[in-house]
Amino acid sequence: MFWNDEKEKRPEFVVPDDVVDLAFKVSCPTLPLDHAHALSTQLLNVLPWLADEVHAGIHLIHGAASGNGWYRPEDTSNELLHLSRRTRMRLRVPRHRLDDALALTGQQLDIAGHKLKVGESSVLLLSSLSTLFSRHVLTDAGLDETGFLEQAAAGLRDMGINCRKMLGGISHTMQFPDGPVYTRSLMVADLEPEQSVHLQQLGLGGGRSIGCGLFLAHKGIKPVNEDKG
Repeated sequence: MFWNDEKEKRPEFVVPDDVVDLAFKVSCPTLPLDHAHALSTQLLNVLPWLADEVHAGIHLIHGAASGNGWYRPEDTSNELLHLSRRTRMRLRVPRHRLDDALALTGQQLDIAGHKLKVGESSVLLLSSLSTLFSRHVLTDAGLDETGFLEQAAAGLRDMGINCRKMLGGISHTMQFPDGPVYTRSLMVADLEPEQSVHLQQLGLGGGRSIGCGLFLAHKGIKPVNEDKG
């Protein structure tokens, strides 16, 4: 008889710092809920390289009333976000672009008529948590949730991630000069730490410079309102 209760110990995973989030303090009382085009345009005017860096992206700004993609505001054209002092504007950038991104500090941006003053920033490592959430993943008009999840699963497989649990949220329509852009929120769960970081680094689908396909850590798979700030 042979009996060995010892389990093989895996090396502790260390989150790499080659891609990070840069979180800027902002001074801005309100923003339009649908601000993807206005924010992207202003940031790309200051940091044009954001559009070309594979690992770069622009997180849309979310306030206490914006939810996290699990309910739909009645009128997105007139809905305003009310931002608190804790609200941050986040960019996902490769580490070698950190100094370049700091050119935003002190800038005053015009986001569809709303003045946004950019303050000091802090660097945040990506998370190794097993559940990730994206408020906006690009989709096609009329594609139902089942089709969207199949499309998302195929995209994850292309990245070497065999997804076990996903949850689709509410669809959104963002207005752009060339026509509407359709998105849906997505939660991905049961990821290994390496998979979690890999998905955050690469994103899912296109549109990273307009806030799409970017994932943040989530503490569980239940759809809940985002943090108040």
